[in-house]
Amino acid sequence: MSEDFLQKYVRVTGVRNDEFVEFDFSIDDPTLYVELILPHKAFEEFCEHNSVKRLTTEQEAAVDYDKLKWRNGIPGNKE
Repeated sequence: MSEDFLQKYVRVTGVRNDEFVEFDFSIDDPTLYVELILPHKAFEEFCEHNSVKRLTTEQEAAVDYDKLKWRNGIPGNKE
């Protein structure tokens, strides 16, 4: 599948000094992401250029749950 057809996501994780946006960026799978930081204007341009969707509350919870599973040493466990 071409990268152009994969959904891209952002999750804002913080704001520094009212100047920078901290966020997670993922392609296709919200549980696999990179942590980035950009000035506000650059963040908005980044989001527009990449046609991103912001994670829903449910998706954020799923990402957090997945992260906890990895930290506790039981990746892939559905329980």
